[in-house]
Amino acid sequence: MTVQEAIQFGAAALAAVPDPRIDAELLLCDIMQMKRLLLLIHAAQEMTPEQERRYRDILKLRAARQPLQYILGAQVFYGYDILVDERVLIPRPETEILCELALISMEKYPKPCVADLCTGSGAIAVTLKRNRPDAEVWATELSPEAIRLAQENARHNCVELELCQGDLLSPLKGHTFDFIVSNPPYIKTSELDTLQPEVLREPRLALDGGADGLHFYRRLADEAWEYLNRNGKIFLEFGDGQAEDVAAIFTAACHYQDISIHRDLFGRLRVLEAALRVP
Repeated sequence: MTVQEAIQFGAAALAAVPDPRIDAELLLCDIMQMKRLLLLIHAAQEMTPEQERRYRDILKLRAARQPLQYILGAQVFYGYDILVDERVLIPRPETEILCELALISMEKYPKPCVADLCTGSGAIAVTLKRNRPDAEVWATELSPEAIRLAQENARHNCVELELCQGDLLSPLKGHTFDFIVSNPPYIKTSELDTLQPEVLREPRLALDGGADGLHFYRRLADEAWEYLNRNGKIFLEFGDGQAEDVAAIFTAACHYQDISIHRDLFGRLRVLEAALRVP
């Protein structure tokens, strides 16, 4: 089978997935260890029997709706290579705006101290630390399995993070921060089983936001202010249609001021920013 034939074969095998040809090409790139552009240049190249066998095997996984990122073992986030597997939520491009907003605010702080809650793969914490090596970056995660992968990502990206296993802010007692950032679970429990097959392969713990999807925002509004330094800020990602509710939760908490909502790279309302209210 040539490279060109493999692409055509793969696209046909993945006809039921959203982007069959793109996925076939990316899987083939992984097998052939070459950039996607080179597939066109080497279209006539013959695959070895072992390469063809491995390609057919991973096509079966993708056809069964195993997420592409889990098969490849990584996802690019904010330009960095983040290792991913079934232990963690796959980092999404829309979350990059959360990092961007935090980094802009961090510019005004010498050696900022940051906490990333529900860190999962550690993508946000790694991104903040790589862009601000002088920052002290802590990260918490309830899942012990996810914490282990976050540790792998810290090593993979050559950064030092303070990683703590535990529920939200509970492992951080006695510490305060200039910034708290989080992409918490925000899917309504009743909607979890309606998600696309690939998302259903991701950890339920990282998706389930309670009956109305707002459970973690209420907790953070009640608890986070005690962990913020004077002039501290919190940045939270939320889901489609949740902007008004999340803003109302933080407004009602009375501990925050200068509450604003930001759009992601796709133009959707995505991130809440709030400053600690100082007496």
